[in-house]
Amino acid sequence: MAILGTLLKNGIRLRESLEQEYSSPAFLQKHELQKLIIKSAKTEIGKKYGFGDILKAFKSDDDSFYQHFCKNIPIYDYDKIYEEWWYKLKEGGKNITWPGEIRYFALSSGTSGATSKYIPISKDMVKAIRKTGVRQILTLSKYDLPPSLFTKGILMLGGSTDLEFNGTYFSGDLSGITAGRLPIWFQRFYKPGKKISRNKNWGEKLDQIVQNASKWDIGIIVGVPAWLQILMEKIIEHYQVDTIHDVWPNLQIFVHGGVSFQPYRKGFEKLLAKPLIYMETYLASEGFLAFQATPNSGSMRLVLNNGIFYEFVPFIDENFDQNGELKSDVNPLKIDEIEEGKEYAILISTCSGAWRYLIGDTIKFVSKSDNEIIITGRTKHFLSLCGEHLSVDNMNKAINLLEDACNIDVREFTVVGLPHGNLFMHHWFIGTEDEVDENWLRDQIDEQLKSLNDDYVVERKHALKEVKLTRLSPSLFYTWMRSEGKEGGQNKFPRVLKGEKLKSWLSFLQENNVSIS
Repeated sequence: MAILGTLLKNGIRLRESLEQEYSSPAFLQKHELQKLIIKSAKTEIGKKYGFGDILKAFKSDDDSFYQHFCKNIPIYDYDKIYEEWWYKLKEGGKNITWPGEIRYFALSSGTSGATSKYIPISKDMVKAIRKTGVRQILTLSKYDLPPSLFTKGILMLGGSTDLEFNGTYFSGDLSGITAGRLPIWFQRFYKPGKKISRNKNWGEKLDQIVQNASKWDIGIIVGVPAWLQILMEKIIEHYQVDTIHDVWPNLQIFVHGGVSFQPYRKGFEKLLAKPLIYMETYLASEGFLAFQATPNSGSMRLVLNNGIFYEFVPFIDENFDQNGELKSDVNPLKIDEIEEGKEYAILISTCSGAWRYLIGDTIKFVSKSDNEIIITGRTKHFLSLCGEHLSVDNMNKAINLLEDACNIDVREFTVVGLPHGNLFMHHWFIGTEDEVDENWLRDQIDEQLKSLNDDYVVERKHALKEVKLTRLSPSLFYTWMRSEGKEGGQNKFPRVLKGEKLKSWLSFLQENNVSIS
């Protein structure tokens, strides 16, 4: 298999990758939407919303195709599309929002709502995810890497491949669905292998990986930062070594996604003997949207020609209420209408039968010419009790600056908004083993946020009268996730807690004798 490594190192390119590099974003997206509508024209949703009529507008060279698309098809969030269409898929219905039947549903991590969401995964979507995954592998040709790296094992730490089956459909983590359907040529590189990957008990799975770690020559690790860090700590402790490189000397690449890596970086790098190459992905339950295409870029490139059509809603008060709910009569933008530096919520139409679907993430374009984005947060994971507009991106940056300035390791954190008399307050919960004064930490974060967010500065003088902070053991964060059924796989701790999850968290802390007064 060294030949494969040599070929990849020399820069083999897929035709689709070249197409995206040399075609205009507007052309690619128009063509992608046209393909999606053609394929779905005879589905129930296609008949109801006149997909055939929309297709006629594609003959013109102007934007009339998009005007017809917006006029005919409403915007959906999960609850709306599930109640109108996707529940039929779970009952075995065919040709509902995508041709044929849907046999697989990805359970989202459920960080916004109280329960997991069932996201349909079509055969076409599985193929699209594979294609984008191969594209990302091929970008490694841009790095100074030895061909031998491509003969090493790839550890993918995800959900169980032993999916739940109710007689009609299979359900589980997207990582479990895709890992269970890896191409044959890839399976010899894949770790932890079929047997361990089927284990549904997360704790047992980690222990099995630890027991086998010394047998594997791992070059690439893939997964959510928090869980991979926990795994590496377990391996280091078990083998009584100083760093993970004492067990996996050829480890060179960490492919991560789902949450910002910056808050984890300081603690993560304590486990290494040499630097890793970090590659970020944007693989949501609804599809593979973007990946880091160039070394050290700090951003990801949207995939414009592989089963997804994007629309962008400016993330401003005119379009979203204080709970992050989309208002009516918004005017989304196409890929050629966006501006760099502005925050947008994303709507996607996909080859799994999502149509004008509010995915719940917010992004910024850092390069319009290269379609490069960063994820800034979630539409419902922000705090704006009184106009402070505190985003997850602000929070991540404040924690990262704090770690660097104060030489501490923050493993997890979350923020909640609460009443304070007739006004408001923020309460931070910081997961760190470092002994540090809570009031001092609070003041440091408060000052960092003032330097990052002008609205925050204004409201700290007026309605946002108090900021509190409680230092916790990081283990409490993971214990709460276990109690919520969200341990392992693609699950991440919410950076902002609201509603039922906030009540659950506060109740959990009280049960564990944590004083937050």
